[in-house]
Amino acid sequence: MTGRPEAIRDAIEQGTTSLGIELGSTRIKAVLIGPDHTPVASGGHDWENTLADGHWTYSLDAVAEGLRACFAALSDDVERRHGTRPRTFGAIGVSAMMHGYLAFDDAGELLVPFRTWRDTTTGPAAAELTELFGYNIPLRWSVAHHYQAMLDDEPHVARTASLTTLAGYVHRRLTGRDVLGVGDASGMFPVDPATGGYDAGMLAKFDALPRPAALGTPLADLLPEVLPAGADAGTLTPQGAAFLDPTGTLQPGIPLAPPEGDAGTGMVATNAVRPRTGNISAGTSIFAMVVLEGALARHHEELDLVTTPAGDLVAMVHCNNGASELGAWAEVFRELSAAVGGPSDADTVFEALFRAALDGEPDGGGLLAYNHLSGEPIAGLTEGRPSIIRTPGSRLTLANLMRTQIYGVFATLSLGMRVLAEENVAIETMYGHGGVFRTAGVAQRMLAAAIGAPVGVGAAAGEGGAWGMAVLGAYLRSGAGRSLDEYLAQEVFAGAAVDVVEPDADDVAGFAAYLERYTAGLAAERAAVVALPQPEETDA
Repeated sequence: MTGRPEAIRDAIEQGTTSLGIELGSTRIKAVLIGPDHTPVASGGHDWENTLADGHWTYSLDAVAEGLRACFAALSDDVERRHGTRPRTFGAIGVSAMMHGYLAFDDAGELLVPFRTWRDTTTGPAAAELTELFGYNIPLRWSVAHHYQAMLDDEPHVARTASLTTLAGYVHRRLTGRDVLGVGDASGMFPVDPATGGYDAGMLAKFDALPRPAALGTPLADLLPEVLPAGADAGTLTPQGAAFLDPTGTLQPGIPLAPPEGDAGTGMVATNAVRPRTGNISAGTSIFAMVVLEGALARHHEELDLVTTPAGDLVAMVHCNNGASELGAWAEVFRELSAAVGGPSDADTVFEALFRAALDGEPDGGGLLAYNHLSGEPIAGLTEGRPSIIRTPGSRLTLANLMRTQIYGVFATLSLGMRVLAEENVAIETMYGHGGVFRTAGVAQRMLAAAIGAPVGVGAAAGEGGAWGMAVLGAYLRSGAGRSLDEYLAQEVFAGAAVDVVEPDADDVAGFAAYLERYTAGLAAERAAVVALPQPEETDA
C-alpha cells in the first residue's frame, strides 16, 4: 500500500484491508492488500500432495494445519512490518486448486480422501458424460469423479450428502455456507452462462442415467449454491475464526467473498476477464483461460468450458504438468553452485539459468524436455515419466538445455491452443501469471512463440492468485453497481504498467520445429509408462 506507514497501520486496525488465501499445489499463500489494492503483508506454508491408493490427495488435517500456519505467518509479517496484529479485515476470500472430489455424508464427515485435479482415474466416466452432454467433461471435474465412483460401485456413493471443491470446503469451515463462486462451480458441473447456475438440461440427463436414478438423489441437491463475484457469501463465524486462528486474535463477523478456483483468481490478477483477452498461469500445472465472445462451434476434448468469476464463458486449456520439473532442474544447479562455492540462493540461480536460455538455439538444439510428473490427457499420457531425450547429433549446452526446459513447460499447452486457433477464437493479448515470469522477458518471450500471440506481464504477475482473491474480496466491499470488468479497469489496473512482448519470428519457427519433434517423441513417453511402472505410493 502506498502512503504513510501510519495510514497502512490504520487500515489494518480499522479493517479496511482485504485478505486473500489461495491453496495451491505446493504452497498455501496469503496476501493482505490495502484499500488501494497494494499488498501490505503476506504469509505462506509449503505442502505436497501424495499418491495414495492410486489417487493424488491432501489430507484434511494437512489443509487445516497449512491454513493455520499460513495465517500465522501472515500475522507475523503484519506485526513485523506494521507493529500490530490483524484482528479483522474488510473482507476475506479463499481460493484453491479447481476441480477434484470432496464427498461428505450428512454429518459433514469426509467419505473418501480428497481426490485432486491431478487424478486421471476417471476416463470411462468422463467419456460417457461427454457423449451424453455433447459437452467436454474433463477427467478432473467433480462430476466425472462422482460418476466414476458410481461406475466402480464404491460404497461411499450411497452415503454422499454433499460434494464440493477444496475452496468450497474451506469456505464452509469458515462460514457454515455451502456455496461456490461460479468460476469454481463451472469445474464441478457445466454452468449455463445465461442463468448463472448449473445447466438444468444436463442435470436432468445425468439424473436419468441408470445409476444416479437408482440412488434417487438429484445431483443438484449435492452441489454447492453458485454465486457470482461480489455476491454475499456469508460471514466468518466464531468457529471459523478459531479454525483459522486458534490464538483467538481474529474476530468473527468478517464478510467473505464467494470462494473461487485458482483459474479465476489468475484471471483477476492479470485483468483478463474481458472477451478477447486471457491469461496463462504457470505453476505446478499450467493452463490458459481465454474469454470467449460466444459459444464454440463444437466441443473439443482439449478445451474445458468454464467461466470467469463474473460468469462469462471461458475456454480453458488445462495441462496437469507445469513448472515442477523445471524447478527440479533449477534445484540441481543450485546444489552444484553451492558445492563449488557459488551463489546458493534459489532466486540468483533461477535467474542465471533463465538468462542462459536466451542464448539457446531457437529449436533447442535438437533436445526434447518432457515435464510429465503425472498423467497428461492432452498428450495422451495416463501417467508421467519426466525425461530429457536427444539424438547423438543434438547440441547439449546449458543454453539449449534451459531453453528446452522452458519450452517443455509450454509444449502441451501449445497443442491445446492450436484448437482455439482452428475455432478462429480472436486473442488480443494473453497475460502471463506465475513464478516463471519473474525473470523479465524470458519465459514471456518463449510463451509468445509457443502460442503465436502477444504476451503481457504486469507488476503483479509474481504475486499469484492470493492477490487476485484479495482483489475479489475488495470487489465485495466496494464494487457495488459496477461489473467486475469495470471495477478492475477503474480501481485496480488503471495506469498499471504492463510489459507486452510480441512473438519473435525466429523463436516462432524454432518452437514449431521443437513441437514437431516433441509430438513425435510422445511415443517414447508412452512406452516409458509401460516399461517403468510407478510404485504404488510415493511423495509427489
